[in-house]
Amino acid sequence: MTGPLRIGFIPLVDAAALIVAVDKGFAAAERLDVTLVREVSWSNVRDKLNIGLFDAAHLLAPVAIASSLGLGHVKVPIVASFNLGLNGNAITVSPALHAAIMGEIDGDPFDPMVTALALSRVVAARRKSGAEPLTFGMTFPFSTHNYQLRFWMAAGGVDPDEDIRLVVLPPPYMVDSLANGHVDAFCVGAPWNSVAVDLGVGHILHFVSDILVRAAEKVLATRQEWSEKNPDTLAALIRAHERAAEFIEHPQNRAEAASILAEPERIGVDADVIRRTLDGRLKISPDSTMRESSRYLLVGREGAARPDPMQAAWLYAQMIRWGQAPLSPEALKVAKAVFRPELYDAALGREGKPAEASDAVGAFAGPPFDAEDIAGHLAAFGIRHRKS
Repeated sequence: MTGPLRIGFIPLVDAAALIVAVDKGFAAAERLDVTLVREVSWSNVRDKLNIGLFDAAHLLAPVAIASSLGLGHVKVPIVASFNLGLNGNAITVSPALHAAIMGEIDGDPFDPMVTALALSRVVAARRKSGAEPLTFGMTFPFSTHNYQLRFWMAAGGVDPDEDIRLVVLPPPYMVDSLANGHVDAFCVGAPWNSVAVDLGVGHILHFVSDILVRAAEKVLATRQEWSEKNPDTLAALIRAHERAAEFIEHPQNRAEAASILAEPERIGVDADVIRRTLDGRLKISPDSTMRESSRYLLVGREGAARPDPMQAAWLYAQMIRWGQAPLSPEALKVAKAVFRPELYDAALGREGKPAEASDAVGAFAGPPFDAEDIAGHLAAFGIRHRKS
């Protein structure tokens, strides 16, 4: 048996492959002795991984890149050898903001450009009346949630650094913050959007898959130094997670997977909420309006588990767009090297294919992403805050 290994996670449904790998015995079958440690904030997970208190972690994909580049914290090179989830986030708004946006809607309310333009009219009206700016919660500065909110707002002409407030909140605290009026909206991963709807304090305005078709959300992260010293253990972790992802994606296993994830020491919400997430069938309004999407959360299907360096390049481009990082060929190379498809392929005995330089995410607005010309790509967006 290899271990004991300590792996940190946040109570989110995109930790499913990690939790199921351990609790269903797939890790033990690989002779791994794993202890899962539930955390509340991404800064806790990052710091404990970086200093070696965790051997691996359920981690925001952009945090893995930022840590490797030394952005916002100490520089610790990170390896992402397995994608724990693509998509899975949603934008949830208070009943008051939902009513305000719907009052300004001109078109399909499920079209993110239509809602972004409606939001811009709400923002303009609030400014004219002297009202306080709207406050949106997101989980971390280096997070897909931050970039997804910004991408959506900016497409409609809302400057996320000038026209609204963006605040950082740990995922489990989002619902209470919305209910208490501390925020008007938030972007977070499942199950917390559904919890807000079930409690009657929020409306899901958009699935993130409306905004980006394939957004790299969470990764299985290890320190590069640890990965190089423990290649066999890392390969065993990848295999255990692959088996778990395949288990979760089989419809006949969804009820059991949801039950495992619902345990108090794991995610700790009702199994039915988690099942809805895994099935991509969510209640989006307190009046029980339902919406389905086959792309709401991809745990393993459609090649979701294989890391894609082009996704890393897109995330790095968002860091540049919003003033978190300077543009440099060296930094781009480091960012892409965080995502390690060759480690994934080798662990599973598969022959990999090179990443294509096509649109990495399939965004609803703007030109296709070009990792070879990030400056040119970003120049097409009117709202951006480049570092000098």
